[in-house]
Amino acid sequence: EISSNPLYIGLRQKRVVGKEYDEFINEFMQAIVQRFGWHCLIQFEDFASHNAQKLLEKYQKQYCTFNDDIQGTAAVVLAGVIAALRITGKKLSENTYLFVGAGQAACGIADLITHAMVREGSSIEEARSKIWMYDIHGLIVQNRPQGDLKGPKISYIKKGRAIKDLSSVIDYVKPTVLMGASGVARLFHDGVLRKMAQINERPIIFALSNPINRAECTAEEAYRETDGKCVFASGSAFKPVIYKDKTFHSGQGNNAYIFPAIALATIACAARHVEDDMFLIAAQKLGSLLTQKELDSGRVYPPIPTLREVTIKIAAHLVEYLYKEKKAWYYPEPKDKEEFVRMQLYDTSYQYFGSLTWQWPELHKIPRNIQSIDDNIAFHS
Repeated sequence: EISSNPLYIGLRQKRVVGKEYDEFINEFMQAIVQRFGWHCLIQFEDFASHNAQKLLEKYQKQYCTFNDDIQGTAAVVLAGVIAALRITGKKLSENTYLFVGAGQAACGIADLITHAMVREGSSIEEARSKIWMYDIHGLIVQNRPQGDLKGPKISYIKKGRAIKDLSSVIDYVKPTVLMGASGVARLFHDGVLRKMAQINERPIIFALSNPINRAECTAEEAYRETDGKCVFASGSAFKPVIYKDKTFHSGQGNNAYIFPAIALATIACAARHVEDDMFLIAAQKLGSLLTQKELDSGRVYPPIPTLREVTIKIAAHLVEYLYKEKKAWYYPEPKDKEEFVRMQLYDTSYQYFGSLTWQWPELHKIPRNIQSIDDNIAFHS
């Protein structure tokens, strides 16, 4: 076992589970608030899936908290879909979604897409009817022989044929959006990718599984097998792909596009809770930030070097929402929301307190008016 290894630095005991685990988490949450106040933001990260959803549901309305693996992942994927639809020209509700993998992450994404479609005007039943799930036993439909119809995926059970082969499922469902959240490498083989290109003018294909050796397909495979037609994004970073003299920059659905902005807006406004709507609003804003040039190059997420500015834009948008909905507790309300957000950021720039160094021999005679030669003064830190 790992814990018996001489180099293991953790506690050499079995992991605490059950009632003792729940009581410890509860005591910890209470202690945080007692020590730091009700406005302290608590972010759950990398908790086991069977604990993550349970803890989110238990504490979301009691504390200022969110789970990045569930809510952040869903938001960043929805943002990618929103950006992709700017390329295909469709609304969310005009698509058919096939999730390959029906675990906690996939269902969280599906739930947020459903929420977004409802905001577009669909009923929740209409929205869910657009989303199909596929797991290790095949298409998730009523009365399939293998069963295993429990957990969060029950919201997406359909009436239909029990089909195991993924290519046949695509023929049957005819998805416009193919989402990989299976953890199975190369599950989107050439036959699957070609089929997506046959039934769609611009298929949307997201291979979300991490790490890169578990991705359902690579960016190169997606562009090659769809003849450059697909809009592609992934959970891992892929290098740009050159296909038929065009360079494609695929997007990486990194949660870093979402959770810093959520946290920044929540803390800045002293919000009491992190509302589900905040993730929808953050996703919509992120999806709107790409330029047409970036979309034309295949991106559905802004370039990573712009992440700081992206975070500020999303956070300012969230601050606007929190004040509008009267969910902000910081007063007076700032007029310039973006400037307000910028003022919350940590800044490593410091005023220079060192002495001036004069260049020699160019400035061996120091003019009386040093203001006129600022360009010739060298500041050394």
